Amino acid sequence: MGEVAGVSAIEKTNHKKLTTMKLLKRGTMILLGAVLVAIGLEIFLVPNQVIDGGIVGISIMLSHLSGWSLGLFLFVLNLPFFFLGYKQIGKTFAISTLFGVAVMSLGTAYLHPVPPLTKDPLLAAVFGGIILGIGVGLVIRYGGSLDGTEILAILFNKKIPFSVGQTVMFFNLFILGSAGFVFGWDRAMYSLIAYFIAFKVIDITIEGFEETKSVWIISEKSKDLGDAILNRLGRGVTYMRGEGAYTGEDKQVIFCVITRLEEAKMKAIVEDIDPQAFLAIGNIHEVRGESFKKRDIH
Repeated sequence: MGEVAGVSAIEKTNHKKLTTMKLLKRGTMILLGAVLVAIGLEIFLVPNQVIDGGIVGISIMLSHLSGWSLGLFLFVLNLPFFFLGYKQIGKTFAISTLFGVAVMSLGTAYLHPVPPLTKDPLLAAVFGGIILGIGVGLVIRYGGSLDGTEILAILFNKKIPFSVGQTVMFFNLFILGSAGFVFGWDRAMYSLIAYFIAFKVIDITIEGFEETKSVWIISEKSKDLGDAILNRLGRGVTYMRGEGAYTGEDKQVIFCVITRLEEAKMKAIVEDIDPQAFLAIGNIHEVRGESFKKRDIH
């Protein structure tokens, strides 16, 4: 009984250490992401009158028109969305968001006196968009947010016949269009470039450079295909039982996970063994587990 209690205590201690490490990692990555956003804004975008979408874009324009600190607007305008996020999504998300927004706001205030690295608006839009996208992507990947627009879109989604993505896009087009009246239409066009680059880089940061794909194959030669995928591609497969809705026949389904670079070889294997096989390939945002590791090819 004493040994069991001792083991239980050790397990609890290890769990606490693991939880602490996860929280520390989350906090560190959100800190890094928020700092990168502050750098992208104050060292590249803001000095060149190029804006981003969402609350950040509104804050940049208000700061320009009023002469007040950008960090002040970033924090105050995002504050209501912190409470909405707490109610709609949860405590962890809300705290992560508050921490990220606070770091971003303080970072812009601290970096404001630093001279920009370039006065070329195109270079500012490109490199500012890249840095901004990496920063926002890191914060989102580790459970936070730096902009309340998405939370607002989730609330509106319940009352209007548009998706969250469409609502966010509408908000941002309106905000980026408004930049034309504040900074001039050439700056609004540079802002669109920065927004598009940041949007794509956010996806890459969240999903990673190595795009993973799921593969589903239905074939009469499933065993031959499974062996070929294992031996020629080095990927494990899972066999599943299925039933054709039209014919009622039993089918054996092969499931496999590959990388984007292995897609062409997978198609070649299926074409060689069973050209009549049903093959479906789709994108996967994240894969975890030891079973995804590539095996040695014989």
